[in-house]
Amino acid sequence: MLQIICCHWVPTPEVIRLQIMGSERRLLILFGSQTGTAQDVAEKLSREARRRHFLTKVVALDSYDIADLITEKLVVFVCSTTGQGDPPDNMTTFWRFIMRRNLPQDSLGKLSHAVLGLGDSSYQKFNFVAKKLHKRLLQLGSTSLMNVGLADDSHDLGADAVVYPWMDNFLQKLLSMYPLAVGQEVIPSHFRPRPRFKVIFVDGNDRTSPNGSITTNGNIKSGLDTRVPTWFPAQPFPAKLISNDRVTAPDHFQDTRLVRLDITGSNISYDPGDVAVVYPKNMPDTVDDFLSYMNLDPDQEFILHQIDPEASLPRIPQPCTIRYIVENYYDINCVPRRSFFEMLLYFAEEEREQEKLEEFTSSEGQDELFSYCNRVRRTLLEVLHDFPNASASIPMEYFFDVIPVLQPRSFSIASSLKAHPGEIQLLVAVVKYQTRIKAPRRGVCSTWLAELDPALGPHVPVWVKKGTIKFPTDHKTPVIMVGPGTGVAPFRSFIEDRVSENISGSELYFGCRYSMKDFYFQSQWKEYKDQGLLQLHTAFSRDNEDADRYYVQHAIRDSREALWNLLKQNACFFIAGNAKNMPDAVRDSVKNVIMQYGHLSEDEAQNFIKKMDQDKRYQAETWS
Repeated sequence: MLQIICCHWVPTPEVIRLQIMGSERRLLILFGSQTGTAQDVAEKLSREARRRHFLTKVVALDSYDIADLITEKLVVFVCSTTGQGDPPDNMTTFWRFIMRRNLPQDSLGKLSHAVLGLGDSSYQKFNFVAKKLHKRLLQLGSTSLMNVGLADDSHDLGADAVVYPWMDNFLQKLLSMYPLAVGQEVIPSHFRPRPRFKVIFVDGNDRTSPNGSITTNGNIKSGLDTRVPTWFPAQPFPAKLISNDRVTAPDHFQDTRLVRLDITGSNISYDPGDVAVVYPKNMPDTVDDFLSYMNLDPDQEFILHQIDPEASLPRIPQPCTIRYIVENYYDINCVPRRSFFEMLLYFAEEEREQEKLEEFTSSEGQDELFSYCNRVRRTLLEVLHDFPNASASIPMEYFFDVIPVLQPRSFSIASSLKAHPGEIQLLVAVVKYQTRIKAPRRGVCSTWLAELDPALGPHVPVWVKKGTIKFPTDHKTPVIMVGPGTGVAPFRSFIEDRVSENISGSELYFGCRYSMKDFYFQSQWKEYKDQGLLQLHTAFSRDNEDADRYYVQHAIRDSREALWNLLKQNACFFIAGNAKNMPDAVRDSVKNVIMQYGHLSEDEAQNFIKKMDQDKRYQAETWS
């Protein structure tokens, strides 16, 4: 019988003393993460480095005091690329600072660094942030330890196909630079790391605060607001739901909602192109399933204490109920990453489960893991059901190490503040699709929003950030917008803004399947067109099932002379929508227009568009 003995590794006082004295065996891991993947990779790297007796610290880039970087000796940067070559939200402040031109060229002369990038090759600026950061660190005098890792989410086996080999090479490099002391060995991988936090259950009126003191009547003396949660990057505004209307035909397969939120009194302002970030809740049926399956009392309250001094406490109420944290904090509906199975293996005592988890966490088993998990979009909760013995053995204090954090979702704002004072409107396509798994796959945030009933007065936690699209401020500039499907959202914001000031010069290319089923804002566009404030070009790909599919790139082709006249007037060109095929197809159509009417070669037309890119006259906001 296969048996893995999982033990906690606790360093001896002598090892701790040597490590603290030996500052060269310190590794700082800084991450910039948009969806949690980069953070997961950073924490995995930290666990592996600790097995090799390094003192590690994992910090989000914008939570790190960048002034300390000049004294660091060894740093790994794990960063994703979002949008069209943009840094993630928790890296923007660091990014602006590190790119300042007035920084001394030798300011990072003491630093040795490695950069691991997470990206998607379906985007034009694949891993742009990692590449540019590496180049900038070299310019500032840092020494590179190894080649930049360029993980690709579009790889057949996902980002892990690059992440794990890169990590192995880095750890080998690390040990060659800082060999283990005499008598030391790498801690075996089956030794379970200690949890980062201790869970203390509380009862009645007595509460134990995070610093160990006892308080009464629920008044916790801590740095956290005990009445409401505080969240990164800021406490969101609880916007009251005004309405939640379906804007697609009842018989259409896609349920799309126009969600209107009341932001009166919030002091929130936004411009066209800005993005609303929503903090969702897990779906009630999955919350109840998790609570029941894991045999948890939803009303039980607990307080967290730090075990790992380098780990920051989650931003949750103190004390917190189990239902609250399952509903608002744990990402129980995500497709779990390889690191989740590595953690689950620590709790597997049944032979069959051990063997399968060992396969999933091995290099040879990655295709099998990808087929089991990613290809069918199996959720973490479903995986727990498939491994009942391991699931039942997870103590709650380990939930914070095993289960990822529920991430906020971003939506392009689909309204103008001038046209709708005190409101944010979102165009939300409800995610629901079928795989080989019987139960349909559902998007957590879109499903939650769609099920909210305005009559019950629900509130949606929301905050606003700058988007990647920057519209021109000169009212005389012609603006060409290509926004099929929900990609039209940021363009509605801009068009409404212009119409409110009676400004024309807006050219919209909109595409959908059917003119009578998913033609978003049809009556509004017709009104603006009748007023002479909008030129509208439509592409309905399924209206005529017998004809060839007609998309926005074809509408561009069929209005090519008018389009070229606008480009000659220094028009700005914007694209928003799915990143799969549409952006490249549109770019090719624009290139062909430039070649035909500008009488340019293909290379010259490419350079024409490249110049538009550089001048911010050609912008795209796309998503997978």
